[in-house]
Amino acid sequence: MPPGKVDYSLKTDLESIRYSTKRVLQDFQGDGVKYLELRTTPREIQEQGISKELYVSTVLDVIDDFKNEAMSTYLILSIDRTKSAAEAEILVDLAIKFKDRGVVGVELGGNPSKGDVSIFKGAFSKAKQNGLGVTLHFAEVEFSSSPKELTTLLSFQPDRLGHVINVPDDIKEEISRRKIGLELCLSCNVHAKLITGDYPDHHFGYWRHKDCPIILCVADMRTLQTDDVGFFCSPVSDEYLLAATNFNLDQSALLNICRKGVDSIFGGPREKERLYSLIDKFEDKLQ
Repeated sequence: MPPGKVDYSLKTDLESIRYSTKRVLQDFQGDGVKYLELRTTPREIQEQGISKELYVSTVLDVIDDFKNEAMSTYLILSIDRTKSAAEAEILVDLAIKFKDRGVVGVELGGNPSKGDVSIFKGAFSKAKQNGLGVTLHFAEVEFSSSPKELTTLLSFQPDRLGHVINVPDDIKEEISRRKIGLELCLSCNVHAKLITGDYPDHHFGYWRHKDCPIILCVADMRTLQTDDVGFFCSPVSDEYLLAATNFNLDQSALLNICRKGVDSIFGGPREKERLYSLIDKFEDKLQ
């Protein structure tokens, strides 16, 4: 059984969900994160009487209890691409219901070697119509990188794309033209052997010269399913260190990446202003 499934199966009661979520928040805050978008796939655990709605509410309760001035936290609900269109609609409805509690978007994730993504267009259209951000795992493996699938996913009008590994030139041009935000995880892609080569060969080197905002990110399998700080032993600060050391980036270049990435967050104008201010103050201290 894959490591993620072993860990995922351990979260079978509310106390485990609370504990794992709190630990994730503590880890990210300890790493100096100022703005966080957590992702989770809502689960129904019948033997514990836990509905998907209760699952999401419990995660949000922990986020509310943890709330502080140092780090703002929001939630993205993840649609599994191996599930049905009806299940995706249910998840979008949950995201809409909990918008006022901090759910800011929906994601398409899950096993990239399975599923027909075209069935989810209605769900993501509904999400967009209701003001939710949309982020999609994109061209993660060969199976999920056909021109048909990539064109279909772009028709969902995503705000951000994750991975963007096996992308043909014409699709790269379209992504650049739209200036879609990109979620890149160097450690995940290298350790999971999703790319050929090592860190200097990562496609971050291509995309950093384009107009697309880049967010260097990780995830944590105690709450989420992929790209994790626990599984790949890489906190988000290490992702920036990897980018700096492998692509010869100085502090100014890293700050520019951070500043540009702010524009693609789902937290709204006030959060963007707060983050721009934090970056400006940090930059002033360096001068």
